[in-house]
Amino acid sequence: MARESETRVGLIGYGAIAREVAKRVTENPRVTIVGALVLPHECDQEAPFPLVDALPALLSEKPNLIVECAGHAAVQAYAGPVLAEGLDLMIISIGALADGDLFNLVTNAAAQSSAQVILPAGALAGLDGLGAAARAGLDWVRITSRKPPLSWSGAPGVEGVDLAAITEETVIFSGTAGEAALAFPKNANVAATTALGGLGFDKTEVNLIADPAAERNTHVLEFEGTPGYYRVETAGLASADNPKTSMLTAYNILRSIENRSEAIVV
Repeated sequence: MARESETRVGLIGYGAIAREVAKRVTENPRVTIVGALVLPHECDQEAPFPLVDALPALLSEKPNLIVECAGHAAVQAYAGPVLAEGLDLMIISIGALADGDLFNLVTNAAAQSSAQVILPAGALAGLDGLGAAARAGLDWVRITSRKPPLSWSGAPGVEGVDLAAITEETVIFSGTAGEAALAFPKNANVAATTALGGLGFDKTEVNLIADPAAERNTHVLEFEGTPGYYRVETAGLASADNPKTSMLTAYNILRSIENRSEAIVV
């Protein structure tokens, strides 16, 4: 695919991540945000571009890339229609694809159009190595994420757990990436990204840890196979506006957007 002279971005959602991306793209003359799809009661927010409450209104702004930043329900509602229009779709709520029916819908919709689904690395480092190793042959993959206890709040996976009462390192989840992505929809997207970059949702091990001593969001990616054993550890700062996600997430989205118009891509 030839690189674009201008990337016209339509956002789905205008929360903390989308706002950070929107603020940073103003520094790139080849990227323009043409509008954002939000809930009806959110349309009166201040924004440097139109805020609309219906997909046709967003598409009327002529985007050539749609970036979803609004959660699992938004992927369910809009992925199919966006791809059917032949528009590339960047999915940030990657955990939504742990739903097998939705994954098949997205895959088939992209296959039947000229569109491509883009899954940025988000807070995860080492995804390039994992993808390369997957092609050579993987035996196992594991991702361990550690965050302060309250960073896990609000997730179905911690219903009935008094996170505020945790005083020492506690494993709050151990299972597959598919289970983790659905149980922690707002803060386990790295598990889903790891799964899709390696052995899939059912064969990727996930451990989630609530640690009151944690000052950063830490992810340890480990995998072993034909090329050898690899371990990549990141200790990223949380987003100032959303402690459930890492600061790096918005910048990885920005990187993926800007790469569409760059002459040299690394």
